[in-house]
Amino acid sequence: MARFGYTLMTEQSGPRDLVRYAQAAEDAGFDFEVSSDHYSPWLVSQGHAPYAWSVLGAVAQATSRVELMTYVTCPTMRYHPAVVAQKAATMSLLSEGRFLLGVGSGENLNEHVVGDGWPAVATRQAMLQEAVEIIRELHTGELVTYDGEYFRVDSARVWDVPEGGVPIGVAVSGEESIERFAPLGDHMIAVQPEAKLVEGWDAAHDGASRKIGQIPISWDPDLETAVERAHDQFRWFGGGWAVNADLPTPAGFEAASQFVRTDDVAESIACGPDLDELAASVQPYLDAGFTDIAIVQVGDEQQDRFLAEVAEPLLERLRALS
Repeated sequence: MARFGYTLMTEQSGPRDLVRYAQAAEDAGFDFEVSSDHYSPWLVSQGHAPYAWSVLGAVAQATSRVELMTYVTCPTMRYHPAVVAQKAATMSLLSEGRFLLGVGSGENLNEHVVGDGWPAVATRQAMLQEAVEIIRELHTGELVTYDGEYFRVDSARVWDVPEGGVPIGVAVSGEESIERFAPLGDHMIAVQPEAKLVEGWDAAHDGASRKIGQIPISWDPDLETAVERAHDQFRWFGGGWAVNADLPTPAGFEAASQFVRTDDVAESIACGPDLDELAASVQPYLDAGFTDIAIVQVGDEQQDRFLAEVAEPLLERLRALS
């Protein structure tokens, strides 16, 4: 049976609210919780971008059952991979083994802030490969020196590591990235429900891994309000990863999405009060073979009510589908 998660959207909520939502999501019965890791929101109207790792540390203490995950961290520019290895190991220990490190090649929106430019996609993928190799080595708890094309690690050791290291999920988008990262990652992360991705990843893992996706919904008792909120907060969503990865600022996303209509958003994001319709929107991921699907409730203003009144009956419908 598929597992269903709740997304801690750092772009649309402040840190204290996120911790409260995490507690409520666990109480509502979600299986896991994922956190985005952004320096900026996509759109100014979202209005937030707290430090995900501080939030996750607090969430680890505020919850006791749900698995926690970054969805996803870029361990190549804002963060050196040696630092990510230490953070992930600490999170695993704080959560008593409930942490999965999700990594990806990043977005210009978040990574350009350190002033090192924005490499081409082939370079970003090669950097991510080195980063995962470094994190794996450091999670052995041994002394590590690494001299790669993009990163150097000099006599480093992560002193507090969980036994067996930290499981790593890697974001992939096609055949080349699967060929590169399937041998390095434990689990697959993808933003599109493509069966070919699942098949390619499973071929390298004999099917013994998780395939993790994410999908936004906009629940509200009023359909029009739900659609308007989705348009205001998530109209960037339709740009596609090839575009979204390269835009540098919220202003860039504003410009790129200025001609996206509310009808366009309503066609791509399930909106409104109909829980059967909201649940059915995950079907493409189930059909493609994904094992884990994280739900994003768009917008901050209805999170409390969504978690208190809607999450449990929605989860019943989702589990019935799977």
